[in-house]
Amino acid sequence: MHTADLGLPVDVPSTALFTDQYELTMLQAALRAGTAGRRSAFEVFTRRLPDGRRYGVLAGTGRVLDAVENFRFDPDVLRFLRERHIVDAETLDWLAQYRFSGDIWGYPEGEVYFPGSPVLRVEGTFGECVLLETVILSILNHDSAIAAAASRMSSAAGDRPLIEMGARRTHELAAVAAARSAYVGGFATTSDLAAGFRYNIPTVGTSAHAFTLLHDNEREAFRAQVDSLGADTTLLVDTYDVAEAVRTAVEVAGPGLGAVRIDSGDLLLVAHRVRQQLDELGATGTRIVVTSDLDEYAIASLAAAPVDAYGVGTQLVTGSGHPTASMVYKLVARAESGAAGDDAAPLVPVAKKSSGGKTSVGGRKWAARRLDSEGHAEAEVLGTGPVPASLADRQLLVQLVKGGEVVAREPLDAARDRHTAARANLPLSATQLSRGEPVIPTEYWHEGSGS
Repeated sequence: MHTADLGLPVDVPSTALFTDQYELTMLQAALRAGTAGRRSAFEVFTRRLPDGRRYGVLAGTGRVLDAVENFRFDPDVLRFLRERHIVDAETLDWLAQYRFSGDIWGYPEGEVYFPGSPVLRVEGTFGECVLLETVILSILNHDSAIAAAASRMSSAAGDRPLIEMGARRTHELAAVAAARSAYVGGFATTSDLAAGFRYNIPTVGTSAHAFTLLHDNEREAFRAQVDSLGADTTLLVDTYDVAEAVRTAVEVAGPGLGAVRIDSGDLLLVAHRVRQQLDELGATGTRIVVTSDLDEYAIASLAAAPVDAYGVGTQLVTGSGHPTASMVYKLVARAESGAAGDDAAPLVPVAKKSSGGKTSVGGRKWAARRLDSEGHAEAEVLGTGPVPASLADRQLLVQLVKGGEVVAREPLDAARDRHTAARANLPLSATQLSRGEPVIPTEYWHEGSGS
């Protein structure tokens, strides 16, 4: 299910002011110069992956489509721009009629990407495309960073489910987006009800230490929770003495107790002790859930522990040390000079030339993933012009918006399943947590190269 199915609005009535001011001043200057209508192509890509990461995960595409649809300059927004003298009257009149009417292509959500991958391409007039830079980057940079961290964590967790519980560690709206991205990256559930409501992500939650402290003793707290939620609930057992709490929990709920949660201490040691105690008490089916500032490394270190599920908060919603995917939005092609507004005019490549690693490759690019003899990815191949026959059926870009209309909405589960498949298609070293280069190289195809 996606947002449109639920009939929910975006977080604000309009996304038009999720914009840096220079996008509007560029528009004003281009309108005066007569170049705002020149057909253009912008691409979103990253020049490099975060240090040590082997692959990126594209997330937020569905939110981008919502944002583009709701990019409208309503009367209140126009009044703000007028009162602040941000743009002139001609530009305000242009903005009042703004509706994106171009095309958007991109990697489907959940797909993996590498340095240079054109994960999104926005085509239309310069004026309508340039305004979308900030809102697109803010969504893709945040969501892709969270999804990449989630993917590493879910890989480390293996078959054990992960619970997203980072809402209290980030901005309240970012928390909803983070839960969505975590789900794409492999998390099973979220504690955030807004994310569950908006994106139909399964939600979970039982009690915190405050509930135990509210009661005169632990037994009363456990009894109250079991009476309310049933024996299959999860009881938090580290408020006082863990061993005593486990004993009390089984006495109150019986051997059918659903789970116990451990939120502090040496999780590896405590999990082994708790598992042994539960088994001795006859609660052999009771699960053990661990929380407490987990990241992918902590999860991997618990692989040999008798843990059934992990709850992750802070490290997830901050991208596990990499809170942005460092994506950029660059003009890569435009119509020939003097051809403003002419849809038939050929696009010519353009690119920034700069020192310091900020150069980019011009031209409207295609992308394909070449496979080895065993069907695993061996290279991300990018090029302009005709796609070689050997890569024709391995192309990655799909059309998302056509003539201003969204044509590729999909359920969130589709993006989640796609990521699972895409990650499985990478070389095995992709799942290693040790630092390393991208798991496959990025190659640029040139006609006659034989790629």
